[in-house]
Amino acid sequence: MPAWVQAGYQEYARRLPPECALQLTEIPLGQRRKGGDPRRAVQEEGARMLKALPKGGRIIALEVGGCAWSTEALARALEGWLGEGSPVALLVGGPDGLSEECLARAGQRWSLSPLTLPHPLVRVVVAEQLYRAWSILRHLPYHRT
Repeated sequence: MPAWVQAGYQEYARRLPPECALQLTEIPLGQRRKGGDPRRAVQEEGARMLKALPKGGRIIALEVGGCAWSTEALARALEGWLGEGSPVALLVGGPDGLSEECLARAGQRWSLSPLTLPHPLVRVVVAEQLYRAWSILRHLPYHRT
């Protein structure tokens, strides 16, 4: 990832307290060959993602067809997740999306935007929005910026 992605993600991740810590797990892309079937690569990625999921956690797929939450709705969701005390896994697919198996395992689907966003930007946007949601719950002034 470019340095600006690492810096942006780390900026928001470091602001979050331990009870709301972000842990980034990068899954290697599946092999994409010229003339090959991209569905095979998506299935490979999906299998790796499913193996990396925390036990007993909530799984949320970032999917363009998912629910478009406002920041306030995300804050309410985050409050519920924190109250459950279980890990939360946010799944971001590769260039061809998430596997059907990943989508089937997800209890929720979250759409950041109907726009197609580059994956490096998604990482930063998700971290920033989670920090913003947490700041709303803690009545911090950040949300007004």
